[in-house]
Amino acid sequence: MATVTMTVGGMTCMGCVDSVTRVLQAVKGVSAVQVSLEKAQAQVDYDPALASTDDLRVAVEGAGFDAAL
Repeated sequence: MATVTMTVGGMTCMGCVDSVTRVLQAVKGVSAVQVSLEKAQAQVDYDPALASTDDLRVAVEGAGFDAAL
């Protein structure tokens, strides 16, 4: 398992937090997600054999948010 903390831009409410959490949890290989509105960050535990950081970034950006690792 690996852990990455990514900056997530564009979140304005808890609904955004829920959306980012949901799309990250849907990525195959992700085991845990913690999203902070205050810090504008998402911490993701994932299996690098099943998912890459690019997969995580694409999932967040696909939901309409900005993502940076």
